Amino acid sequence: MNKIILKKNEERRIKKGHLWVFSNEIDKIEQSEECKVKNGELVDVYDFRGNFIAKGFYNSNSLIAVRILSYDKEINLAALIEDRLTTAFNFRKSVYPERESFRMVFSESDFLPGLIIDKYNRTFVLQVYSFGMDKNIELINRVLIDKFSAENIFTRNEEYFRKLEGLPFEDKVYNGNINSEIIDDGFVKYKIDFENSHKTGFYFDQCDNREFAGKLCRGKEVLDCFCNFGGFGLHALFNGASGVTFVDSSKQMIENVKSNYQLNGFTADANFVDSDVFDYLEKCIGEKRKFDIVIIDPPAFAKNKKSLAAATKGYEKLNRLAMEIVNKDGLLFTSSCSFHLKEDQFLEIINRAALKAGKNVQIFYFNNASKDHPSLPSMEETVYLKFAALKVT
Repeated sequence: MNKIILKKNEERRIKKGHLWVFSNEIDKIEQSEECKVKNGELVDVYDFRGNFIAKGFYNSNSLIAVRILSYDKEINLAALIEDRLTTAFNFRKSVYPERESFRMVFSESDFLPGLIIDKYNRTFVLQVYSFGMDKNIELINRVLIDKFSAENIFTRNEEYFRKLEGLPFEDKVYNGNINSEIIDDGFVKYKIDFENSHKTGFYFDQCDNREFAGKLCRGKEVLDCFCNFGGFGLHALFNGASGVTFVDSSKQMIENVKSNYQLNGFTADANFVDSDVFDYLEKCIGEKRKFDIVIIDPPAFAKNKKSLAAATKGYEKLNRLAMEIVNKDGLLFTSSCSFHLKEDQFLEIINRAALKAGKNVQIFYFNNASKDHPSLPSMEETVYLKFAALKVT
């Protein structure tokens, strides 16, 4: 086994449970000329004194040089992967016993670094962002077929993250075909058209927050911005909202919302608006139109640290505009899925937006991602979604 020797004291973070070894933390690699370590292979990680620390997947292309897989020196990789897939599935079924669709694997948070699996009934959509998981993809797929009766397995990768790993940007169908599925989140049904959807097809990370927000919408006039498949607005209707306006800049997403509205048999008033959200909010201000509840769930404005300053201005403007069209004593549900925007910064943005809008706000609920997106206390990188519920006066 090839050995990764860390610089002095660089093992401290790993011993505390962080699962990444960065390339600048490595002192040297002990390997033979005949058997040099290849990307995606398992390596043993040692501290500078020669003590074994952990075992993980190596990648010379990435700043994340080793993704820790186990703290045991001897492992059976096939058995370990099967056990962790099974453990991840069983946990989801324990927290969502009635559901057949959820995020089944959340990468490092499920100790399967660089692997995301979203389960839609018997369709499994993967994102593979580590060389080690990519190298062992057939093993993963075999477990999904044999143990979880997978009928369709395919990828919906993001180019940005594949490039960071030095992996080719491509999507593959490993089993079955790219189909469509009708799923439910325990309350609302959705038709998922994987050919015409974002990322893996559906944002499971907001499921718990949609459920929470929906229960406060009875008899209310609701605005659902960046509605995507309509999750927040559809939950509002499920809980008896008097009417919902859905807004998204994607015509395809608006058509998807219409389809999901009909699929659920809703009859309450619904408006479907194909528009840039900022433009729509400013139009509402100009027309003095207001809503009892406004929901903003934008895409990530900050893809990296360099874009954080511009993203902060965008989030502040968005929240200010939203606050200005909330009725007195109404509610605003606001989110950010930008990892690089931290919770304290998100709260500062909300406060500045309120001051500029001339509003008083009270945060009465704060949450991260849904229960099928667990996080590790040792890795802040596993926490990205921020969701706040505000009373606006």
